[in-house]
Amino acid sequence: MTDSVARLYSAVIAARGSDPAKSRTARLLLAGREKLAKKLAEEAVEVVIDAMNGQPEAVVRESADLLYNLVVLWVHSGVHPDDVWAEMRRREQMFGIAEKVPKDLLQATARRKVVALETKRIRKRR
Repeated sequence: MTDSVARLYSAVIAARGSDPAKSRTARLLLAGREKLAKKLAEEAVEVVIDAMNGQPEAVVRESADLLYNLVVLWVHSGVHPDDVWAEMRRREQMFGIAEKVPKDLLQATARRKVVALETKRIRKRR
């Protein structure tokens, strides 16, 4: 799987300079962090909804969309897949392959600030 993600990452990097009129990836990257975060969240919700509805084929399709949008966000954020794999290896060594780092073992850092993804409201004309 890491090979597939690496190829996708390379394709997103390559598309970064493409014409936004012809490349969805270039359009997304130009749209900015808020739009990318919103797209990622939307895809995650779609995966959850399909899983809750017992639709494994839809979960597969939406998971592919989720991974694509995650990789686009990585590129925009300057995150390389190897950094993520290194963190996963570190966690595996400490806690086992399927474990998440316990919150009480995380460094004493301030909690992340919750930010609004969009501040504009669209009003319907009547």
